[in-house]
Amino acid sequence: MKKNKKGFVLFKRKYLCIPYGLFLVLFIIIPILIIAYYAFSDDTGALSLNALVGFFTSWSKVNVLFTSVFIALQTTLLCLLIGYPLAYFLADKKVNKNAVLITLFVAPMWINFVLRTGATRDLLTWMGINGGNAPYLATLIGMVQNYLPFVILPLYTTMLKLDKSQIEAAADLGANPFQVFYKSILPQSVPGIVSAFTMTFMPTMSSYVISDTLSEGKITLFGNYIYLDFANNLWHDGSFMAMIMLVIIGLTMFLTRNSGKEEREGGASW
Repeated sequence: MKKNKKGFVLFKRKYLCIPYGLFLVLFIIIPILIIAYYAFSDDTGALSLNALVGFFTSWSKVNVLFTSVFIALQTTLLCLLIGYPLAYFLADKKVNKNAVLITLFVAPMWINFVLRTGATRDLLTWMGINGGNAPYLATLIGMVQNYLPFVILPLYTTMLKLDKSQIEAAADLGANPFQVFYKSILPQSVPGIVSAFTMTFMPTMSSYVISDTLSEGKITLFGNYIYLDFANNLWHDGSFMAMIMLVIIGLTMFLTRNSGKEEREGGASW
């Protein structure tokens, strides 16, 4: 460490990376390595592919994976369809001058996840929708209701930065409302869409509380299977399924990042 003329140690900004580095090693890298160890070993600790073979030869597990991806995509698309116009409306300073409305939409995020799910179950039961007569619909409604704020917030923050002059110029040059949206508004809001997709799709894939509570155990998602494997001390099977989840998350982040970059470059060139 360098010292100044008075003998005091000079503080450098790079030292601020030390806590983050320790957190990264202790709570991300080491747990992933432990999961990988259990995923590709047996009870004796020897290298084994039993968990891999067991997963891909079990139709029930593969079916749960596809079901989880399908529900996650449905949830994400529904949240985007509902959240996009809401975020655009809330970002209009003529309507929402002091950001009170956005607080009302984001406020559910401050409530405990389990409490929100229980309240949703009670409301749906009162409406006649429950795990007994409509488990899939109840699960989908619960997913959208819980993850909608995670879509609205990134879209809202992105739409606050929209270049209004570009939008007005497109309208002045004769573009119809659809062309203004498609050529100007949508390309500028791509970063928010990518963030919203990432923040909704990945948690939905690994969620198990919502489906287990609202479907009364009739809808099993990937997160449910991982939880059950660990709860029953099936460490190797559960760890391999967790590795699959990590691969899916990594691919999703890679694809959405590259897609968002291409869209931004295309919008800028236009």
